[in-house]
Amino acid sequence: MNKLIQAKEARSKKINKIEEIKALKTPMSVYERLDAISACELGELADEETSFFLKCFGLFLKDDGKFMLRIRIPAGQLSALQAAKLGEISKKYGNDYIDITTRQQLEFRFIELQNIATVLSELDSVGITTFQTGIDNFRNIVTSSFDGLGERSIIECKPIIDAMQSIFLKKEEYIGVLPRKFNTAILGAKVNDCNIYGHDCSFIVAKKGEEIGFNLYLGGRVGVQASDSGIFVKEGDVLATYKAVIDLFKEYGFRDNRNKNRLHFLLEAVGMEAFVEAIVKTTGIKYESSGEILAKEEYVLDSSGVYNLGEGKSAFHFSVPSGVFSGSDLMNVAVVANMVDGSVRLSVEQSLYIIAASSHAKTIQNSPIYQNYAQYQNIYFNHQIACAGTATCSFGVIPNKPDAIEMAEFLAKEVPIRVGKVRMYWSACVKGCGIHGVADIGFEGCKAKDENGETCYGVHILMGGYATKKAQEARVVFKSVPLFRAKYTVKKIMLMYKNEREGVESFESFYEKKLEMLTTEELVEKIESYTA
Repeated sequence: MNKLIQAKEARSKKINKIEEIKALKTPMSVYERLDAISACELGELADEETSFFLKCFGLFLKDDGKFMLRIRIPAGQLSALQAAKLGEISKKYGNDYIDITTRQQLEFRFIELQNIATVLSELDSVGITTFQTGIDNFRNIVTSSFDGLGERSIIECKPIIDAMQSIFLKKEEYIGVLPRKFNTAILGAKVNDCNIYGHDCSFIVAKKGEEIGFNLYLGGRVGVQASDSGIFVKEGDVLATYKAVIDLFKEYGFRDNRNKNRLHFLLEAVGMEAFVEAIVKTTGIKYESSGEILAKEEYVLDSSGVYNLGEGKSAFHFSVPSGVFSGSDLMNVAVVANMVDGSVRLSVEQSLYIIAASSHAKTIQNSPIYQNYAQYQNIYFNHQIACAGTATCSFGVIPNKPDAIEMAEFLAKEVPIRVGKVRMYWSACVKGCGIHGVADIGFEGCKAKDENGETCYGVHILMGGYATKKAQEARVVFKSVPLFRAKYTVKKIMLMYKNEREGVESFESFYEKKLEMLTTEELVEKIESYTA
């Protein structure tokens, strides 16, 4: 532990303003006053309550004087009953608006202060909470959308996630006390559809000898993929290992410069070896070295939007443009799911599935709600991500969600591809909430110059992120491209993919085989050779 102690002492001379706010009161003391808070006027709320304490419970005051509410949905899994209630709440209290997020959860917007206590009570009635979904807390734990389903699922992770949550969820000693936010993922399937390498703490299904367990990866954040800790964690040791990691971060994580308070920076300071030694000392477990990662496969949706899980079950995909959904539509999805004795699963890629017996295909696909989204069932919308953008985020540089939708609609007309896979991820600023750095084609909002030298909306265009075989960030290929020109550049990229790929291979496989070895200058020259 010496290196951790020394690192903490070296960085503990000064704490940041958020740490000073934490010393004023406890989050639970604010939560216990929610009924009274709901009866207040906005101007009566203390600054620290809106800047920190309410965020511990997913409540974010926005510029319009209303609240965005972030809702915890472990593993992105909902019963039809829960989905119906969520839709009802959104329609009644949140202007019928829903964002599906990259953590397999939902965000409501436009919640009035006086409705907060009522909304939280209604969520609680179906076993849903907003606890610890913002600020310095353990965020929603994600996994594969197909967890526990079909032959590609090796270890079902939802029960493990429930147990992991039980360590910290609604526990006063863990609410709002971390140095920064802490993202967790656990993948027990052969397909990485949850950005498994992009989290502070990741358990990735692996094989060591004859035993199936998890390799532990640590230190991921925006722009940085997690690193292999070097240890193999047996399924029965996940909880003890996870508790050790989060307790070590809680105790030794830095609390000075908030830009450098994530787990990544603690690992950078002390080294992975020292941190793993602390895990071993804390747990008393004798770990084996990392095993062979089993999450190496991909899945490709066809134009029907149905993913055959095997064993008589299918996932029926609803491609939701930029994750912009509504309470009304979620209620309609819940009706269909209930009709077929199915359930709802949210995707990291801001869409959703109804999971049901394959024999119910006609019932689901002929439903009006499924038909409403069938128009978006193509490669440009199926794997799209876009963060909030300027409409609702003060950090946004570009509108983003409408930009992503416009780009996808343009490409669907100009370069139609019936079957394939391309992951287009959009972030409205450098903060990277749209995880653009791991995309096949990523977009980072920026300012650019038009042909008259005037400032306009723009994007940096990245290529080459990996989600399947290895952890690799995309590289910037085109810098500061005006948004009105960007779609023509991407059209050239998609023409190249369409013409040069082998069969129905994904863009990721195509990039690995044909483009990865090219220098950025060579890649730009190749793309520009195509006529847009």
